[in-house]
Amino acid sequence: MLSDIEIARNSTMQNISKIASELGLSEDNYELYGKYKAKLTAIDAPRKAKLILVTAMTPTKQGDGKTTISIGLADGLRKIGKKSILALREPSLGPVFGMKGGATGGGYSQVVPMEDINLHFTGDFHAITSANNLLCALIDNHLQQGNALGIDPRTITFKRCLDMNDRALRNVVIGMGGKSNGVVREDHFCITVATEVMAVFCLATSLDDLEERLGNITVAKGYDKRDIKASDLKAQGSMTVLLKEAFRPNLVQTLEGTPAIVHGGPFANIAHGCNSVAATDTAMRLADYVVTEAGFGSDLGAEKFLDIKCRKAGLSPDCTVLVATIKAMKLHGDGDVRTGFANVKKHYDNLHNEFGLNVVVNLNRFGNDTAEEIALFRELCAANDMPCSVSTGFVDGGNGCIELAEKVAQETENKTQLKHLYDLEDSVEEKINKIAKKCYGADGADLSASTKKKISELAPEYTAYPVCVAKTQYSFSDDPALLNVPSNFRITVRDIEVKSGSGFIVVYLGDIMTMPGLPKVPNAEAIKLVNGETVGLF
Repeated sequence: MLSDIEIARNSTMQNISKIASELGLSEDNYELYGKYKAKLTAIDAPRKAKLILVTAMTPTKQGDGKTTISIGLADGLRKIGKKSILALREPSLGPVFGMKGGATGGGYSQVVPMEDINLHFTGDFHAITSANNLLCALIDNHLQQGNALGIDPRTITFKRCLDMNDRALRNVVIGMGGKSNGVVREDHFCITVATEVMAVFCLATSLDDLEERLGNITVAKGYDKRDIKASDLKAQGSMTVLLKEAFRPNLVQTLEGTPAIVHGGPFANIAHGCNSVAATDTAMRLADYVVTEAGFGSDLGAEKFLDIKCRKAGLSPDCTVLVATIKAMKLHGDGDVRTGFANVKKHYDNLHNEFGLNVVVNLNRFGNDTAEEIALFRELCAANDMPCSVSTGFVDGGNGCIELAEKVAQETENKTQLKHLYDLEDSVEEKINKIAKKCYGADGADLSASTKKKISELAPEYTAYPVCVAKTQYSFSDDPALLNVPSNFRITVRDIEVKSGSGFIVVYLGDIMTMPGLPKVPNAEAIKLVNGETVGLF
């Protein structure tokens, strides 16, 4: 069987101008980045599309094909005569060279050119890295030049970044080597996709909004305890200049020629896990159906998509696809599909009962799944009144997702009203507890003494922010070892951090790292050039 990269190379891509033309775009609406990529300008048309969110059950460490299903669904919708478009996140170089490999789908459900997208693409992440580190340089230069703002160096929270897994940079000391080299202080790095600049980039609605949000980023406290923001350093203008071109959504295509807008990429276990508002908004002005995804399960990316992104962007999904696999159900059921199905049902209940959404449960079928296991999946869905489908997008592309496309199109005809898990007027602790109880099934949340102190000192405008929970993706709880649907547990909040540019509060559960490390055998060891072509990417 051909590898993903071999399948992509054997495909015949259409010139991106043809894809743009089929969307009704003129040459004034896009700028070419070669023959197969383009940057889009703002589209002067109303939102018209039905929005489909793809999420998943609690995943295995290998993932369960959520992006593959998203791509296959968009292709499948076109197969049944619907004008569809994808809106996906960009891959981070960290996982590409770490352990996950590429993030452009798989098999015959891919977005292309997959090598470009998985590597430098159009340079968006490099621009975000540069804008982030420009602000860091301005902070340290301000300290060096006399510190007129009275920044307390011990309180600087804004970190440098790099879009690569490099654990050695988590904690560093800078400014060493003498007075001319700056103020000696402890500093930190995080991965680019976990930065607040990435979150701001993905939530901004325009360049003006982007600049305002960048200026609102809190970088430190002054000796007088007041918040020091990027605007105090006059950083937001130059940061926006660096992000100007990156902020334009990227247009590419699937193997079957379905338009795909790939833009932005915050992690879902650390950040809010959704592609940019600009990309989703643009897609909804160009097609009748928009397929988008949020990272990991309903307890992570989907919850943040619904409670944060939808609130800020005025969005509401017309249907949600919940991706399940036999191997994940076996993992959560200690080898038994029926037992592990409880995990699927909990995610379904979150989406359907707590958020009030239409949901189709889709089994991403793998080659070693038996007919008996697939029949049991359908039986369990029917017994719980859960609309379901089985798809084979990896091996059959859009043709393997026609049943899913038909079910989704049918469900989007049913009216739905998005409900949020909490009100913005709730206290920070109430918001955390409502997510813990409603979404995770916990008995409640325990906050550390330092966290309670931080909450008590929050300014009123911050307490009205939504919360963005950073936790393990492998469990509903904050303990990755608690599989399936744990009960009689509480979550522990070890810290919070205000993201005043993004407009949310990050809530840290467990040992979540904002700078991942490489595994013992990183994927980078397999990636190389052979006769001028990349091998080992995926």
